[in-house]
Amino acid sequence: MIIFTFAGHLLSMRKLQIDEMNRVTVPEFKGLRKLPIVCILDNIRSQHNIGSVFRTADAFLINKIILCGITATPPNREIQKTALGATESIEWSYYPDVADAIRELKASGYRIIAIEQAEGSIPLEQYRPDPGIAIALVFGNEVNGVSEEVMEDIDACIEIPQFGTKHSLNVSIAAGIVLWHLSLMLRSS
Repeated sequence: MIIFTFAGHLLSMRKLQIDEMNRVTVPEFKGLRKLPIVCILDNIRSQHNIGSVFRTADAFLINKIILCGITATPPNREIQKTALGATESIEWSYYPDVADAIRELKASGYRIIAIEQAEGSIPLEQYRPDPGIAIALVFGNEVNGVSEEVMEDIDACIEIPQFGTKHSLNVSIAAGIVLWHLSLMLRSS
């Protein structure tokens, strides 16, 4: 146990045991109300990145993941290494062509939002989702980002501000940041 002070208060900290975390089972998870968010993984090369997005989607109760192009699909040992079972809880589907996925989502009323550095993008901290509108977030390839084809068919673009020397974030890190932010916004509205 660690004891320290924070803002003038004496606090004690003890790491929780797994049985103290009140985690739901996969069947219970499937019955929970999800956030109206779909993640589109378009041509993601790294199976570890794919697994990480599954795990993050589970953590924030995201509705679904759509895997497109060269993105590997479960069951897959390399995806499982980072997903840690989230491929069983998160609904997913596969489309060979991302354009088909986007077309279907738009027809179902989804707003398509690319996560990319682009002219006219909205800084993440300024983005507020419209209540009642489902959104599909497009995360692009680790090297090339979101394709020009997809960029021509989006409704908006969110950019994660960065301040260092690198020009991009790992796709699984970007997904975590964006999903955390949107989770806060949607749960507080």
